[in-house]
Amino acid sequence: MLAVLGFATLGSFMLLVMRKYLSAFTAIMLTPIVAALIAGKGTQLGDMIMNGLDTVAPTAALLLFAVLYFGLMMEVKLFEPIVQAIVRASKGDPLRIVIGTAVLSLCVALDGDGTTSYMIVCSAFLPIYRRLGMNPLVLATLAAMSLGTISGTTPWGGAATRGISVLHLNASEYFVHMIGPMALTSLAIIAVAYWLGLRERRRIDGEKLAAYKLEIASGEAFEPVRADWRMWFNAALTVLLMVLLILEVADLLVLFMVAFVIALLVNIRAIGDQQELIKRQAANAVPVMILVLAAGVFTGIMTDSGMIKEMADAALSIVPDGWGNVIPLFTALLSLPLGFFMSNDGYWFGVVPVLAESAAHYGIDANEIARAGAIGQILHMMGPTSAPLWVLIGLVKTELGDFQKHALRWGVLVSLGYIAFALLTGAISVT
Repeated sequence: MLAVLGFATLGSFMLLVMRKYLSAFTAIMLTPIVAALIAGKGTQLGDMIMNGLDTVAPTAALLLFAVLYFGLMMEVKLFEPIVQAIVRASKGDPLRIVIGTAVLSLCVALDGDGTTSYMIVCSAFLPIYRRLGMNPLVLATLAAMSLGTISGTTPWGGAATRGISVLHLNASEYFVHMIGPMALTSLAIIAVAYWLGLRERRRIDGEKLAAYKLEIASGEAFEPVRADWRMWFNAALTVLLMVLLILEVADLLVLFMVAFVIALLVNIRAIGDQQELIKRQAANAVPVMILVLAAGVFTGIMTDSGMIKEMADAALSIVPDGWGNVIPLFTALLSLPLGFFMSNDGYWFGVVPVLAESAAHYGIDANEIARAGAIGQILHMMGPTSAPLWVLIGLVKTELGDFQKHALRWGVLVSLGYIAFALLTGAISVT
């Protein structure tokens, strides 16, 4: 009963959002509440919602200060020299710009933090997309796939770290076998970028594109940026922030709070101007925060009501007893829908250990289950429980349904390729 109700809840949410019957904020809260009432768990709703909010509250606060920090950096044009260098190198060609988006997304995803990666990519490329009239959903799609592939696979990324810890694995033993599939999947993302870039090149008006190329060649496409001491300070502060994030010197929330206060004091001295900047950036930060909190409601109800566990058990039960050798492949395939809808905590701490225990009965190493589970991170980055996704959507100013309509087809395609590469290189097996 709970499994059927859970799958119906997920399907209803997707339908309501993608058909735009409800906004993502209302749908992500209403669908699990209705499901809990149908399941007779109405008296527990308050506790389930609060448990969900407890899990996402630190993330919501982190996103608030991350958006404020990078919003300030964009206002003071810290990234403008990078943007200009990229445009000159691309010579205004949409194909080169889209491929550059994919390459930069894959590189910055190595730091493991989704919010930071999206901020950097959007800061560098979003102004270019807007200037040329390119579809910002192309940028969002490539950034999400890159983050899911790189950050979702590396042992220092949040997803794989959960798997390594809960299954008590050796990080090196887990990761060495994933380098090949990860590299091949990165090439697949660049191939998708090439295809999307060709489509953008054909879509954009030729005369407009030719005129812009002339502006780039003549130097008239850019306003001169003066590199004063503040710009150098902002650059040093941002680099230091990235280093501290990677070294995990302190909690991410603490680092972003302190960095924002320092940057605010250095760049804007008047109290009135500081308040005005916060008000401007709140237009980007507040929608992200409330969506993350709403996703916490969704996760709390779906997990505490038992729907998630029953869904995982129901999915696992369809594997015939004699097919135990295909559990790694089944795990990889199951990770796509479950990763899309579930929080990483719920998935890695609730579902993956069950799959690993089942696989152990057939002599299958837990490393294979962890690797298979990580493949679903590409679709997780496109799902409603991915907190950084709401930042990305806010930056490109789109709706969740519009993003998913554009991104899911490519995410599924690349994810299936990732599974094929993992089988080909022996990261997971069916022997």
